[in-house]
Amino acid sequence: MIKTISKLSTLALLSLALVACGDDINSAKKEGAEKLRVASWSQPITEQTNILAENKDFFSKQNMEIKFIPGAGGGDAIKNIASGKADIAFTDPGSLFSALDKGEKLIALYDIYPRNVFNVVSLKESNITKPEDLKGKKIGVYSLSSGTRQNLLVLLNKAGLTEDDVEIIETGVLNFAPLMQGQVDATAATDTGLATGKAKGLGDVEVMEVKDYFNYSSDLFVVTEKTYEQKKDELYAFLEGYKASVKWMMENTEEAAKLAVKYAIDGKNEAHNVKIIELRNASSLPLSNDVAELGLMSLSNLQNAADMYYELGIISQKLNLTPVVNKKYMLTK
Repeated sequence: MIKTISKLSTLALLSLALVACGDDINSAKKEGAEKLRVASWSQPITEQTNILAENKDFFSKQNMEIKFIPGAGGGDAIKNIASGKADIAFTDPGSLFSALDKGEKLIALYDIYPRNVFNVVSLKESNITKPEDLKGKKIGVYSLSSGTRQNLLVLLNKAGLTEDDVEIIETGVLNFAPLMQGQVDATAATDTGLATGKAKGLGDVEVMEVKDYFNYSSDLFVVTEKTYEQKKDELYAFLEGYKASVKWMMENTEEAAKLAVKYAIDGKNEAHNVKIIELRNASSLPLSNDVAELGLMSLSNLQNAADMYYELGIISQKLNLTPVVNKKYMLTK
């Protein structure tokens, strides 16, 4: 059963949608610089400070001029590359699988966050400590098409439960308010969402992290097959710049937190920015501790995720990801 809680944040989200649309990022305009349009799943947010910081030269060193295109979900990012409005999508595996399921010809280029960032949170007094305890409970998700719902289904699956065993309630992005008010028993969120909830007064909670049950990528860079063939060199130059930006943010967390105040719509509190950036730095690390290089994708891990999405009914057909996962950034171990 699925319900919806009225979203008090509608006006705020509408206003955010007007922010930074089409801003040029890191665009130290060298003569003859290659332009690349990056479609994000979100508005410019703190965890993306490494892309947003205009005073850094990660991309201009690669003779690249970056245009950041904001969105409202991973599906938005995919639509922007499919329609030709962008060159590369910052999106989630679920949106990739859904687009492939519908016949889009895509290439997964780079693993942005190899480590899963999703969780299910409940108040301590609810005594929900393991996925099995969710049976019969009301559980909040951002939206029915969001990664929160998809990863909730993954967690339920690991406990032998299905969507029919719980009551899913669409709460919007301010999903910890319904939890605190008792409108839901638990809520599906991300690690950064939980950090924000705690900063806003969320008390003692139990946290079940999806990665403890199935650790798979949270976000990928994805392109169309056509763009890959036409702009292969530019795409790899962008990825070199992006890797440099990630390493900088890992080594300069406090500087990045200060810059987020200027560039990110959610970055007004510098101390909170540090927490968000530390979480994203951790999720950017390779899936295996034996691997040093950033961005490498595990074909077997992503294939297992796609297979599970099919088993859960999120996509309608089994997918073969072998031709989809870029071999240059594929784990070989």
